[in-house]
Amino acid sequence: MKPYIYLRGLRHVDLSVFCVEDGQKAYWDSVFGVWVPYSSGQQVKRCVMDSLSDLLRIDPSPVTFVLDVNSKNALGEGEVLSLCDPQYLDQLLGGWMKASKGGKERTLKRRSPFSISAMRPLHPLLGGRFTENITFDRSNKPELHKVIVRNAAGQPMSEDEIEELLQGTDRSLFRKWIPENKRATGLFVYDIAIDLRTLFAVSVNQLEPELTKDKIEELKTNGWIMTKNVFGECLVMPKDKREKVIPAIAKALIQWKISSNQSRTFSLMETLAVAISDNANQLAGAIRAKLIDEGDKPKAKPIIDEHAGADVFVALPCAGYIITESESADALERAERQLIDMLLAYDYENQ
Repeated sequence: MKPYIYLRGLRHVDLSVFCVEDGQKAYWDSVFGVWVPYSSGQQVKRCVMDSLSDLLRIDPSPVTFVLDVNSKNALGEGEVLSLCDPQYLDQLLGGWMKASKGGKERTLKRRSPFSISAMRPLHPLLGGRFTENITFDRSNKPELHKVIVRNAAGQPMSEDEIEELLQGTDRSLFRKWIPENKRATGLFVYDIAIDLRTLFAVSVNQLEPELTKDKIEELKTNGWIMTKNVFGECLVMPKDKREKVIPAIAKALIQWKISSNQSRTFSLMETLAVAISDNANQLAGAIRAKLIDEGDKPKAKPIIDEHAGADVFVALPCAGYIITESESADALERAERQLIDMLLAYDYENQ
């Protein structure tokens, strides 16, 4: 069995916003000359980890944030200290880094076995970003909407002074606008590569350490198995524990949702189709887009191809956006089952 599993998910996004900082994030596509909205791979990873914790009803690992006071008595950001403990599932799957200030302790690093792409349009012409102006006032209920106008000295102005100030203008004091709110819409894909060699295995190499020596002994005491993978000696999570978490991992990778504190303007972001393979190129062919020439302006046509080599699972809503004959109500459940079978089949102890 090959040591990698690749997954591509196709979702429909309707008038939503991903992880706002200054409106909807976007990048410039230089090939087609359009702004393309996206959700970062880090956000997708965070959502997968949150979904996994919710499914298993477990808490994520604690994190310590260090703040330093500088010579000017001002607070500055210091280290972020992780437990570096693979017994916490979010650490095992999400990776960690612990680097102490001044190099007094050895840096511990573990790379996540998940490589996750940004969620972006299936094709630059199949996703878009637009703006709208919204309000947050109570102008429909004047008794609940109070307005205070301060003069240059910071003192509240009287109604007569305000009326004089507004003479000759068309300014309204009751409508409070939030201009140019950006929204994303379209067909979006995300890709995930799973490295089975390190999915449940943690290196014990002390030349490039992932674990402290004390943590290695603790894991051995708790039943972790000493073995070898392509990277050298490692500890592997016991089989009984793996079999408990694998179904939740499969579900989280397919049915994660944008976390509520990272998105506004609710959209179902329903999953339309999933492709799974041990060959990344097959994913690109299974869920893709094709340029079609329609006069002066090219268009992109979304395509689901079940003969491109990957296992493809098409949900019912997909038929509303792409011509397909194989959509089914249990498509996502079958995709989860496929992932579970592949994750269970790998021989983690004898790589």
